[in-house]
Parts: sequence; structure tokens; C-alpha cells
Amino acid sequence: ELDQVDYKEHPVFGVSFPANCPGVPDEVLDPRSTWKDKDAYDKQAEHLARQFNDNFAKYKDGVSEEVLAAAPKASVKA
Repeated sequence: ELDQVDYKEHPVFGVSFPANCPGVPDEVLDPRSTWKDKDAYDKQAEHLARQFNDNFAKYKDGVSEEVLAAAPKASVKA
């Protein structure tokens, strides 16, 4: 059934997730919509992306540009 639904892309992590799925409430499919405090979610997503990128930096010389381009998109804001 999931090959017949629309997908969204997470703005930070770049992963696709179903926008809708028969029998599942749409609001539970988008991780941001499950948080009451959307700003807190955004901050946590940014924090996690930065942690990933900081840790992955030690491996960057051994991977392709394609892999590097798939990294989380942490913003430059503090």
C-alpha cells in the first residue's frame, strides 16, 4: 500500500516518510507533528544533526561526495 501514497522529506535528515497511510492517522507519520512544542522539536533535530555531523567528520576523508551530500542538514544558527 505504501507505494501508492505521497511522501514528505524531513528537512534536516533528508529521509522520506509517508504523508498518509491507510488506517494510520496522518499526524503520527510526521515526527514533528507528534511534539506539542514544535520549537523544541526543531532544536532537538538540529542538535542531533550537529552531533551526527561532528562525529561523522572523522570519517569524511574515506567516503564519497554522494555520502557526504546525504548528511543531515544542520543550519548554521546556534
